Amino acid sequence: MGYKLNLENMNLALNELKKTYKIYAPKVFVGAGTFSDTDRVRYGEIESFEEIEFDKKSSFSYKETILPTRQTLFFFTEDECKEAEVDERPALIFLRSCEIHSLKRIDDIYLRNGFEDIYYKKMRERAKFVLIGCEKSFENCFCVSMGSNKTDEYNAYIKVDGQDVYLDIKDEEIENIISSIEKEEKEVKPDFVTENPVKVNIPENLSLEVMKSTMWNEYNERCITCGRCNFVCPTCTCFTMQDITYKDNKNAGERRRVWASCHVDGYTDMAGGHSFRKEKAQKMRFKTLHKVYDYKKKWGYHMCVGCGRCDDICPEYISFSTIINKLEDAMNEVKNND
Repeated sequence: MGYKLNLENMNLALNELKKTYKIYAPKVFVGAGTFSDTDRVRYGEIESFEEIEFDKKSSFSYKETILPTRQTLFFFTEDECKEAEVDERPALIFLRSCEIHSLKRIDDIYLRNGFEDIYYKKMRERAKFVLIGCEKSFENCFCVSMGSNKTDEYNAYIKVDGQDVYLDIKDEEIENIISSIEKEEKEVKPDFVTENPVKVNIPENLSLEVMKSTMWNEYNERCITCGRCNFVCPTCTCFTMQDITYKDNKNAGERRRVWASCHVDGYTDMAGGHSFRKEKAQKMRFKTLHKVYDYKKKWGYHMCVGCGRCDDICPEYISFSTIINKLEDAMNEVKNND
């Protein structure tokens, strides 16, 4: 059902929703930017509607709201092991079309990849999603090329136009919670971007032969393997485990799951001193082909959703969309060499 509300009534609706949900949305963190006098837009719990940042792309994705950067899985002592408790309160998360598509990728990895991760599943089942429309493309986005610019997989849609707020609500529970709020019924359709300034072309003949190309060599010089591109990406799901023991009792502690990155040194280290993909070029090659080649072979669609955050965050100004667009020439190079 579609509705039109004024800002005052939207805040009343938000207050009603807060009684049931923790509400997460992109918001401005003052002074939290790259430099001390700059701000950062990222996801956080909001108290009022005015906190939501609709006009800027968040530097980090919504991912950290359902897949925490650091998560305690269980506690242990000499005698027992106890699973960590999870906040039972459901979450309502504001996100964009490309991010809803990325949610499908995270579900693939944690719920449909031959097992179900119980820790992710508990948080995922308690989450509902409010779509934020995109009237125009942000810098570095290439969602249209990746087919993630449109979606109908949302519980509610929201649009702000001056002092008016437009809602399209599909979820019965959300509908019931705000039923008492004054609003006008109105047909509401989501705004979706139909064109990006940045476009990518993934060659039809892309194969693992591209690994032989010399295109990867430049990233030995340019990439510093900081992992920022992975940590802001809404589809990267890698983690490592940490066993923490307590100072007052070394036989007690906790096991944590912590975000990790295929780019960061040490990620591929194994027992006996073995390690894979030591060169920066190899790490970039692995990430690229995972995003736009082998993932599709298994799931039928690419892992990358074209949000452009990797390009936004890279301190060395490496453009992932440019890497993708180099693949066609790389395939031709390999073919000619053969």
